[in-house]
Amino acid sequence: MKNDLAIGIDIGGTNTVIGVVNRDGKCLQESSIKTGLYLGAEAYVEALAKEIRQLEETADFNSKIIGIGVGAPNGNFHTGSIEFAPNLNWKGVVPLASMIGAKVNSPVVLTNDANAAAIGEMIFGAAKGMKDFIVITLGTGVGSGIVVNGELVYGHDGFAGEIGHTVVDPDGRLCGCGKKGCLETYSSSKGIVNTVIELLNNSEEPSLLRKHTISEINSLQIYEAACNNDKLALEAFEYTGKMLGIKLADAVAHTSPEAIILFGGLSLAGKFIFDPVKKYMDLYLLPIWRDKIKLLPSQLNENNAAVLGAAALAFKQFS
Repeated sequence: MKNDLAIGIDIGGTNTVIGVVNRDGKCLQESSIKTGLYLGAEAYVEALAKEIRQLEETADFNSKIIGIGVGAPNGNFHTGSIEFAPNLNWKGVVPLASMIGAKVNSPVVLTNDANAAAIGEMIFGAAKGMKDFIVITLGTGVGSGIVVNGELVYGHDGFAGEIGHTVVDPDGRLCGCGKKGCLETYSSSKGIVNTVIELLNNSEEPSLLRKHTISEINSLQIYEAACNNDKLALEAFEYTGKMLGIKLADAVAHTSPEAIILFGGLSLAGKFIFDPVKKYMDLYLLPIWRDKIKLLPSQLNENNAAVLGAAALAFKQFS
């Protein structure tokens, strides 16, 4: 119904954000807990369930909370588990959806954070009305959610859509997954920082970034330097966009999407990332797709986009 509500939960390595969201994509209430504060999954779920119950109790009494959606690193939609997440304190396979469900009054569904972002864009954001699109999340890593014929692609094991761990350079940078040359090592916030460090070390090009120590450099500083027409920063964005554009051209060949939506911190660099991505994606596309694939920014509210995506998952699953 129109006044139904859903709870969206975004689990990050540092913080977990919980929000009550209506069908218009407005976050009505929000709270958070420190993910890293809890060494065991049981203690974490107990604290999380307490926050959920408080939100449920204070929600509009004329509205019904239809369910809870969770976006989490290495979240498996098929099993409701977080599986071997490297940045969380608990290891192995954790059946988080069932653990939460045992302590609250609402049904729970879970997927990974990139898939939640894709559903969020489909229900609340840039992909409204689309049946075929890809969402690329550009943050600490590179994630992706792939929608085909209106349905998210999960694959037989729940882990389809790892575009960030496709290889763009077989002899390239070592990735945290153990492979060399994954897209994530070039087109994430960490990736562009490593590109800048390489440029600083291998050239004498004057740059505003030279005022920072190597350990201080971050993607925001690179963006600010680019805004000041810093040649080295602009070169870093060009290279970052090239690597992403090459792999997006491959992704188009697999699913022929109407649009590719860029989501997350690095996408906020605007033209500095969008222009080279578009240029190189079109360059490497087959002519049948050239200039047909829209490259769009996310339309989810930046402040609670991940919570909106998780809530959208609940609306989709339980409506």
